Amino acid sequence: MRRMIQRTKRVLAVTAIACIAALVASHSSAGTPVPADAAATYKSKCASCHGADGGGQTAVGKKLMLKDMRSAEVQGMSDDQLYAIVAKGKGKMPGYEKSLGAATCKALVAYIRQLKN
Repeated sequence: MRRMIQRTKRVLAVTAIACIAALVASHSSAGTPVPADAAATYKSKCASCHGADGGGQTAVGKKLMLKDMRSAEVQGMSDDQLYAIVAKGKGKMPGYEKSLGAATCKALVAYIRQLKN
């Protein structure tokens, strides 16, 4: 009886982990098609500081010591964390939710995901 209970607990734990992984994957923008205008928006609103490749190696990016958006640290952030930065701003970066709208901010998050090293 004890073995059966232990086996059931293991099966439930594995099932729970699989469900969590599926949930996380379904909420990630990785693999989500990026709207065509996201690249143009990135170029017009973000590239002057973050660089065309997201590396932050522009004059402004170096001065502000911007993180490389292709880095594991930035790419490891959740979509919600990246969205909050794009939408609300951070440090000297302005927020874009009011001027661009939520859908465009989400598209920028998807675009940032494609900047991986």
